[in-house]
Amino acid sequence: MAVEIVQASRRGRIDYRFCAPVHMLVVHDRDVRHDGSTNIEGLPNSTLQDCSRKLVLVPAGHRYHHWHEPRTLSRVVFIYFDPDRLAVSPELGLSNSSIAPRLFFEDAVLIETALKLATLIETGGSDQRHYAQALGVVLTHELLNTGRYGAQPQASGGLAAWQRRKALMYIDAHLAEPISLRALAQLVGLSACYFCRAFGQSLGMPPQRYQLNRRIERAKALLTKHAASVTDVGLAVGYNDASAFCTAFRRITGVTPTAYRRNLG
Repeated sequence: MAVEIVQASRRGRIDYRFCAPVHMLVVHDRDVRHDGSTNIEGLPNSTLQDCSRKLVLVPAGHRYHHWHEPRTLSRVVFIYFDPDRLAVSPELGLSNSSIAPRLFFEDAVLIETALKLATLIETGGSDQRHYAQALGVVLTHELLNTGRYGAQPQASGGLAAWQRRKALMYIDAHLAEPISLRALAQLVGLSACYFCRAFGQSLGMPPQRYQLNRRIERAKALLTKHAASVTDVGLAVGYNDASAFCTAFRRITGVTPTAYRRNLG
């Protein structure tokens, strides 16, 4: 394991780029930006402004790019894990072959352990070496041994709880946009084929059907607000053509949007 601590001393654009044969955990201790973007190869970009107390996990071989115009002076900790060294340490019981990329997630245990290790490196003397090594082992176990951040398929064939939650949150956040199967699959570290099958087993329908159903549910909620026209509601849930929206709505509900609103009255 190797650790780097980067603390900005003045405001100005900062760029980080990374691609290496090691896993990287990025710990955003303090990081609030006016503008910026963060990307891991295979995942959608994130423009999250307040990145403080957030984590990013970059598997070995994945390209990573983060840039920001800071609102506050940032402090970021980069922790690198050598997969080859982990692989020859069976006594640790670690599995690192299926680490999945993750962007801006939260884990209190990981954050506290990582920041404790960083503080120890900054302030501790040689007499703290064994304590630092112990913290490193704890951090590695938390990251790799729990299986929470692995991309391996579940025995049941469905999505893991965190994969399901992440996929559904992404769909809800992008209801009005086209969402490719490949983008969803990469979001949770699976192949498109396996993700589609696992999603169906977990939700009882394919991803595209789920998004359609969620669009119609959102449209129902908007139709209760009589100030919004049917055309506006259709646009809000991703239909540029009013007739296409009415067709989709009637196929799911059995009535047109206008009739649905009239029935509410």
